[in-house]
Amino acid sequence: MSLFRPIGWLAPTASPTRPLLPLFSMLLVALAPPLVHAQTDRPATAVIASDAERQTWSDPLEALGTVRADESVTLSATVTEIIRAVHFNDGERVEQGDLLVHLEDLEEQAELAAAQARLVEQRNVLARARDLAERNLGARAELEDARARVQQSQAEIEAAQARLADHRIHAPFDGVVGLREISPGMLVSPGTALVRLDKLDMVDVDFTVPSRYLGAISRGQTITASTDAYPDRRFSGRVTGIDNRIDPATRSIALRARIDNDDGALRPGQLMQTTLERDRREVVAVPESVLLPQGEQQYLFVIDRDAMNVERREVEIGERREGWVEVTGGLEPGERLVRHGIQKVRDGDAVRVLAVADEDNPIREILRRHRDTLDSPRDAP
Repeated sequence: MSLFRPIGWLAPTASPTRPLLPLFSMLLVALAPPLVHAQTDRPATAVIASDAERQTWSDPLEALGTVRADESVTLSATVTEIIRAVHFNDGERVEQGDLLVHLEDLEEQAELAAAQARLVEQRNVLARARDLAERNLGARAELEDARARVQQSQAEIEAAQARLADHRIHAPFDGVVGLREISPGMLVSPGTALVRLDKLDMVDVDFTVPSRYLGAISRGQTITASTDAYPDRRFSGRVTGIDNRIDPATRSIALRARIDNDDGALRPGQLMQTTLERDRREVVAVPESVLLPQGEQQYLFVIDRDAMNVERREVEIGERREGWVEVTGGLEPGERLVRHGIQKVRDGDAVRVLAVADEDNPIREILRRHRDTLDSPRDAP
């Protein structure tokens, strides 16, 4: 009997005084350290990050607009004459005062020369009459007549010069000429269009908005505009004019905005998609791809830059703008977020940031450079 007592003491029994639970608890405790150790030894996940940004947002009011030149004129003839010379080429930039078209003016030049000769003659007559009057040898009436004839000759010269100027078409301001549609030898008459000139260093965009927004618009508001000709470019300007009447047919009001156009990219008549910015405000914005929606909640993974691990955090969001989302609560500007690889990480995971995506380093280029690394489920430790 004594031989079996030690064995019975070691063996588990169903006795109420010695339950099996303590033994199982000891086994679980013994196995726990290897499990924790396995979780902490998980390799870091390669991700692409983005930073929460502080941006200026507004409530957009979109409309279609048409580009107008800052100054625009079609120069035409005021006399019937033959074109002598054309001094511009298609689409050439000209300066104020440049001679553009020269009409035949031989007759006008002759009239001017004759008027100048008569002036010289009348001045000589006036000089003799003045000399005689000073010596009391001539009548004062003759002196006055001589002065009047000098003034008349001067007026004839000015008239001849004006007629001569009508035969020379100059640029009234700096600008760009249109296509040349005239040639030397062509007969033109008053009203004939000779050249179109547009001032394009600044352009105006005219657009209309519903009159119900009249109380929310004012001079100086910022607009952004785009056109299909430059799909990747955005032009910015400010509202410079609001019409004083509302169109009774459409119940809309016309607005005009001015845009810098130093490079001449925009041309009169061009269609623009305009966005009037209302209610400008500062917001914390993140790319849409960093969000992980679950039901009605929105989560994202925030990267601890020191520990290089991630925290799963719930945030509150507001409006959306072209791939960006406004975060109204739960996030501070400048915090780093997981943007690509969000499905691979879990709360507390270690991560390795391959790159930070921004305007100068687009995510498409990052994905192309690190395709092999991101295709693997886990990066090497």
